[in-house]
Amino acid sequence: MGQDSGSFEELVAEGVAVPTEGWDFSWFEGRATEARPSWGYARSLGGRLAAATSALDIQTGGGEVLHFALAAAPKAPPLTVATEGWPPNVAKATALLRPCGVPVVAAPDDAPLPFADGAFDLVSSRHPVQPHWQEIARVLQPGGTYFAQHVGPHSVFELVEYFLGPQPAEVRDGRHPDRERAAAEAAGLEIVELRAEELRMEFHDIAAVIHFLRKVVWMVPGFTVEAYRPRLRALHERIGSEGPFVAHSTRHLFEARKPAS
Repeated sequence: MGQDSGSFEELVAEGVAVPTEGWDFSWFEGRATEARPSWGYARSLGGRLAAATSALDIQTGGGEVLHFALAAAPKAPPLTVATEGWPPNVAKATALLRPCGVPVVAAPDDAPLPFADGAFDLVSSRHPVQPHWQEIARVLQPGGTYFAQHVGPHSVFELVEYFLGPQPAEVRDGRHPDRERAAAEAAGLEIVELRAEELRMEFHDIAAVIHFLRKVVWMVPGFTVEAYRPRLRALHERIGSEGPFVAHSTRHLFEARKPAS
């Protein structure tokens, strides 16, 4: 019958107690795994930063990815700025990036970017909630580049649909790279590269599931342990008897350029 009730309650308490700020996923080590895309986004971003004169990282989270990329860059741009919309992440990113000379601007994810037209020759983002293509194109200099890793369609939907049931096609395909390509081109950007991969994920205990859904809040909107306790308990028993819960994330690498003229 799987693991006992005490173990379930202990794991629930642990999953609820872990802080969710930032995009540091080190807590999941030994509890959940996710294959990484072959292109190595953060290291590749480091190479782009080295060639840039002014860079903007949108929706930087806790600043961890940008911090890694700056450390990997042979040299940093003379100007690098980041934006973030969630107040706990603004504080976390500021503490991490300020020593690198990178200001973090508090800016809602769905608001216009608080920068002048053509202010940056590189705009980057890792897993933006939704790319605002018109704003990205506006703040890019002519000839500038948008370089980003996006979450793809129906990502981790094995887990989403376990809790929410089957989702309609427009929800499953809401982040489809073909749609994003069309939106980027409609904003006046030229697509240089667009690559997509599907990656295996495993959740080894219910604490990892709870922490993931608390951290990535758009997966199961309004998720709380109380609201989903019966489904959580059933999944806990399933993991105990059958092994890790397997899902698949989808990612795509985006490189787009603003025409030089």
